[in-house]
Order: sequence, then structure tokens, then C-alpha cells
Amino acid sequence: MNEAPPNYQRFFAELNRRRVFRVMAVYGIVGFVLLQIVDLVVPALLLPEWTYRLVALILLLGFPVAVVLAWALELTPEGVRRTAEAAPGELTEIIASQASKRWPAGVLALVGVTALLAGAWYVGRQSVPASGVDPAAGPVSESIAVLPFVNMSSDPDQEYFSDGISEELLNLLGKIPELRVVARTSSFSLKGQNLEIREIAGRLHVAHILEGSVRKEGNQVRITAQLIDARSDTHLWSKAWDRSLDNIFAIQEEIAAEVVAELKVTLLGAAPTAQETDPAAYALFLQARQVGRQFTAGGFEQSNALYQLALQADSEYAAAWAGLANNYGFQAALALLPLDEGYGLAREAANRALAIDPEYAPAHATLGLIAMVYDGDLAAAARRYERALALGPTDADILFGAALLAQSLGRLDEAVVLQEYAVARDPVNSSGHAGLGFFYLTAGRWDEAIASYRTALRLSPGSIGTQHFIGVALLLKGEPEAALAAMQQESSAPFRLVGLALAYHALGQAAESDSALAGLIEEYEQEAAYNVAYVLAFRGEADRAYEWLDKAVQYNDPGLSGITVQVEFANVYDDPRWLPFLESIGKSPAQLAAIEFEVKVP
Repeated sequence: MNEAPPNYQRFFAELNRRRVFRVMAVYGIVGFVLLQIVDLVVPALLLPEWTYRLVALILLLGFPVAVVLAWALELTPEGVRRTAEAAPGELTEIIASQASKRWPAGVLALVGVTALLAGAWYVGRQSVPASGVDPAAGPVSESIAVLPFVNMSSDPDQEYFSDGISEELLNLLGKIPELRVVARTSSFSLKGQNLEIREIAGRLHVAHILEGSVRKEGNQVRITAQLIDARSDTHLWSKAWDRSLDNIFAIQEEIAAEVVAELKVTLLGAAPTAQETDPAAYALFLQARQVGRQFTAGGFEQSNALYQLALQADSEYAAAWAGLANNYGFQAALALLPLDEGYGLAREAANRALAIDPEYAPAHATLGLIAMVYDGDLAAAARRYERALALGPTDADILFGAALLAQSLGRLDEAVVLQEYAVARDPVNSSGHAGLGFFYLTAGRWDEAIASYRTALRLSPGSIGTQHFIGVALLLKGEPEAALAAMQQESSAPFRLVGLALAYHALGQAAESDSALAGLIEEYEQEAAYNVAYVLAFRGEADRAYEWLDKAVQYNDPGLSGITVQVEFANVYDDPRWLPFLESIGKSPAQLAAIEFEVKVP
């Protein structure tokens, strides 16, 4: 007599007979596909971030329901009915069948379950900011976002003034270290979306919202402001001010004081004060700053003219000098002005700002950036950024510059920590996530770099360089086909040509790589000498790489500031010319280690 098979074998045979394994496989794979579709559709349709988690939760909860239904019911030509009991001996026959006929269903079920769980994990991870701040943890009580105040003036062109007032309030509150204030880019990114207060607070991870309106008629201004507890959606206070423009700075200080009092923030130092100036100069300053953010040649020229008009009204206006310095620096970096002229003007304007206000943090940061990317003096840059961070420890732009300096010094972990903090304070800033991706990339954290860059793309689909750097990370992961696909989607022509030259080489397509490199040299020789050098190094052409490094030095290419962490140079690290070249530009390991740069996250 044959011995009866064990119960566990009979159970798995019954699962196979009732097609439960097949349902598990199909459900898991279909669920995985749906989650990938959600990952694409949510940002495109501007749906809230919690949509990711909701869909994943529904699919996970539906899985056991599908398994139970598969066990209990079967589909027949007559319709759905309860699953019939096994015929005598049927389970024994299934158990006795060859293993090659029994294992595929179980393996497919395992694959399906794994795919569903992997998809849920990936989508859930996408819904958490790259900085590691988990919205589920809840915002701290002393946190606030200042939304753009509504322009109630009869002239719609006065919107620059209402936006500017909002930003100045944000900057004033940002000087309070005991208060977590979301940076401007994130707060202003939600402008015009008509979102509920709780939705806004959830996206920005804050407990409070400050909103209001501005009506400006001639020299008179009416400002209303209201503070809202987003957790309960209740108004803590609201107030209106009817004053002349001469009192605009006093109004800002009053609003800041009200916020501090309502949030019961205990200040460790003196309350921040607004920088006062001539009202006409102030209005011109706000307009100049707004126009400059167009990041176009015409926008910078118009912004510079407005800053100059503001300085004619008040030549001692430090913020206007610093804004002018910022513009000149961007014009030089974007090849809208010759490097020497642009950075020279930027240096002069920043020094004028500091002569007026030695503690104006943005001006110190501008001089630090010039020292880093134009002068090649990392020690001077370190002194400037230490001072800037001491004066403006939560300024996202200053934090990014300091992180870039830490990276240039080879202190990659410090760079990542600084930028993670900046992203936590500015969670929907595309450039912040792209910057974090860049630091992850140089630290060898490829997957985290790709995730950060993809977050940047969701926030700003056309952001320059993002697809290129995703491609670089994929190349370094050993996925050249995927890297090429990313490079081909890059919106910036020079970044696209650099990326294609790298990816085609990795794929063994020498002619295509040569063509892309020739196009880069023909169109952007002076602007991209450094990039040409590392493409040649990546392709193993050391002699030509050093020729182009010499050209980069000749052209004073800003890219040289990050040469020690440029991963594409790895093929020439052992070349006897590498260390002497780094020494010649002040960036050998010993030279960098000697530079003191001490910064801490607030």
C-alpha cells in the first residue's frame, strides 16, 4: 500500500489545482505595472503626493482578497461558481507528477508577489523627499511656510511688489534659528494652484502657513496677513495695516513679531530687523530681483538696469549691490559676459555690499563662489563660506555653495549632509534635488543620485543637465544602453553632446562617439574645454585629455574647481602627469587637506 502524501503536499497541490498560484502571479505582475504607470501619471497630472501611497495600499490590501476569491471561486462557461471539491485521487496524481510540471506555477507566484512588493516599495520611496524627511513623521510645531501674498492692486503689473513683500517676510523669519522656515522656491512653487491649506502644508512639511494680500496705490499700501495652524485648519490671528510706503519695513517687523509670539518661539538672540532703505529704491529692488529670475539675457540686462536705478535712489543699499553681483556672476557663468568682465563686476559689486553691511551673508557667499570657480582659491572660498554660513545658516543658496566647496575639497560626506539639510528646508525645489543628486553621484551612491535627479525632473521636467547626470550614473552602474536613452533626452545641447560621446564610447560605437565629441568641440570649444578633457580621459585618450586640460586652464574654465571628484577622469588617475597637474592648479590631495573648512548643519 502506498503511503499517503504529507498534508503540506496536499495543501500545495490544492493551491495548484485551484489556480491560486496563477492568480498570485498575474495579480503581482499587473500590480507592478500599474504602480509604474502611477509613477509617471501622478507628476504629469499634478496629483498630490499621497496618491502614490494610496494606490500602493489599495493593491496590497486587494492581494489577499484576490487569493481568497481564487481559492473559493472558479470561472466556468456557466459563470462564476464555488470551486468544486477534488476528485478522488486527483491530488495524489498532481503530487506524483514530475517536478518540472509542478514548480513553474509556484515560481511564477513568487515572482508576482516579489514584483508587487518591489513596486510598492519603489513608489512609496518616491513619495518621500530625497532628503529623508518622512511626511508621515509630522512637521515640527515651530515650522512655517510663507505663501506669495495676493496682489490686490488695480495694476496687475504690481505683482512683483506683493511677491517681493512675501519674500522679504520669509527672509526676515528665516533669520530666526529657532524657527524652521521653508525656502522661497518651495513656497512659491505652489502659487496659483488653489490647493487646500492642509495639502500645501503636507507638501511643504510645515505646521503653519502665513498668507495675505497687498494693495499698493501710489505711496499708500494696505497689507493683510493671517497665520493658520494647518494641522487644525484654524486661524491663529489676522491683521491689516494701512500705511505709507515709508512704513513698509516696520510692517514687516510687526508681522514677524506676531508670528514669533503666536508660535511661542523663545528667541535666543535679538529679534531680526528689516534692512531699511528709500521706498522708491525698495520697489525697484523688488522688481529687479523678480526680472532677474527669468534667467535670460534680456532679463539680466533689465534687472541690472533696475538695480542701478535703485542704487541711484540709495547708493548705500547693500541688498541691491548684492543682487547686482549675483546677476553678473550668472552672466559670466552662462557666457553672457566674458569671464573676466563678468566675475570682475560681480566681485566689485559684492565688495560694495560688504563695505555698507559687513554682515550681509549673500555677498560673502558670492565672493566665496568667485574664489572657488574663478580664482581657483579654495582656501579663500572656505573663509568666505564659513562667514556666510555663520550669518545665514539656513539660506539654501549659501548651503548649496558650501556643499559644492566641501565636494571640491574631497569631503563628499560633508557635501551630502549639507545638501540634504538644504533640501529638507526647500523640499519642492528642483535645483535642490538636482544638487543633491550631483553630490550623491560623486560620492558613488548611484541609485540615490538617480532617485534625486528623477525627483528634480518631476518638479521641473525641462531642468538643464538632469537627464545627462542620470545617464552618467547609469554608465557608472554598467548600464550603457539605459545611459544612452537618458542622454538622448537631455535638453541642453552641450550636455547632450558630452553625454552622447560618453555613452556611445561605452557601447563600443566609436564613430558615433567621435561625431558627438567633434560637434562639442566645434560649437563649444572655449566653454567646454574641461568637459572635452574628461570625455577624452573616459575614452582612454590620456595625451589628448591633458592637452584639453591645459586649454581649460588657459580659458580659466570653472569646471576645474571640481576636478578631484570628476569620476570620468578615473582612467588617468594613475598617469604620472595627474598629480603634478593637480599641484599646478592647487588641488592635489595634500593641498586640499591643508585647507581648513569647518561647517555644521544648524
